[in-house]
Amino acid sequence: MDLQDFEAEDLYFNATIDPEIAILLEEASGLYPQPEAETLLLRAYFLAPEDLNVLVALYRYFYYQHRLPDALNVAHKAIAVSGKRLHLPEDWRHLTRLHLGQGVLVSMTLTRFYLMAHKGAGYLEMRLGELADAVGRLQTLVDIDSNDRLGAKALLTLAQEHLYEQQGVAVLRKVAGDSGRSHINLH
Repeated sequence: MDLQDFEAEDLYFNATIDPEIAILLEEASGLYPQPEAETLLLRAYFLAPEDLNVLVALYRYFYYQHRLPDALNVAHKAIAVSGKRLHLPEDWRHLTRLHLGQGVLVSMTLTRFYLMAHKGAGYLEMRLGELADAVGRLQTLVDIDSNDRLGAKALLTLAQEHLYEQQGVAVLRKVAGDSGRSHINLH
């Protein structure tokens, strides 16, 4: 799949798309990476803020522009929209296999999209140094997906390693500060 392809048929959900929105997404795809692409995507978002095609296109745009905080905000919006359609808890910390089973009865593809959006959010949280959130979110996915079909286990391991490293550095800094040895260089 082309990384800049915004067409709806390649996504994890089945949805009809408004022709005006489809045109905006197609034009944005053709203009990437120019700033005009973002303008078109934001116009599409203004017209259809809960259209998952638009949210995925915005997410991809921000992600490939290395605007990770913006991409994470869009991931959160996509999770909220898809979760609402699936009647899932608003807070991922309360998500269970039973909830997902009920979501699958609504739409298997939308449930998969929802889970992949969580995986993407966990990855972005890890990249942004929000390690406790990343570990919590990814651990929830691993707990729900015991066969690791989503591939979240490897990301969880990496996020845990970074979190443990971060916590270890914080402890060392505290010890160094408490003992008056501020000359220790940890980086």
